[in-house]
Amino acid sequence: MSRSRINVPEAKQAMENFKMEAANEVGVNLKQGYNGDLTARQAGSIGGQMVKKMIEDYENKIK
Repeated sequence: MSRSRINVPEAKQAMENFKMEAANEVGVNLKQGYNGDLTARQAGSIGGQMVKKMIEDYENKIK
């Protein structure tokens, strides 16, 4: 069961796409639906990539 909550329901699909893109960039094979077979390292690398991209986006906006 996922503990993350999306505050804007309309953003759910965009966040899924973002997660899939980040997983692809770090070389993790992520599938639609349940991904409980991922290691903590794999899951962390996806989350880390997502944060890295969000920070880059923010930095670009404040230039």
